[in-house]
Amino acid sequence: MGKGLKIVLIILAVVIVLGLLLISPYNRLVVLDENVNTAWAQVETVLQRRFDLIPNLVETVKGYASHEQEVLTEVTKARASVGGAKTPPEMMQANNQLSGALSRLLVVVEKYPDLKANQNFLDLQAQLEGTENRIAVERRRYNETVRTYNQKVRRFPTKIIASLFGFEKREYFEAPKEAQEAPKVDFSK
Repeated sequence: MGKGLKIVLIILAVVIVLGLLLISPYNRLVVLDENVNTAWAQVETVLQRRFDLIPNLVETVKGYASHEQEVLTEVTKARASVGGAKTPPEMMQANNQLSGALSRLLVVVEKYPDLKANQNFLDLQAQLEGTENRIAVERRRYNETVRTYNQKVRRFPTKIIASLFGFEKREYFEAPKEAQEAPKVDFSK
């Protein structure tokens, strides 16, 4: 075998080995990226369910608590901001605002014993509670998927491949700081 052919075969072997070393981490990043996208889609599904329940809840409360217009308007505005959110970070922020508005609405409900006993309201409240639990579960799953993806993107040598092909760190879906405080109940109004 000629010296030139040996050099070509060695270069070919090196290229193949390097290609295999790049392909596997790249494919793993693609899989993890898709897992994050799928987890986010699940979050969006349960957020949409809550989004769809809110008008019914607001209308039911309106009938009993018409002078609580400020809280009802706040919930409606927060819901509209969720509908206008385009990116996951915008959606996260809008849903955190909506969560706060809903918690204030449920505090208002405490003032109205007849409303709390209304079957339509009880059914809506149960559906909303179930949806909030689903949201918590899907947020947790999303954050776990983001953690796995972010770890892979930041580890060496995959970090090099991630930067070459545009794989970037993803944001977690975190609760707002306001969620650490219980809503204030004020029956003096």
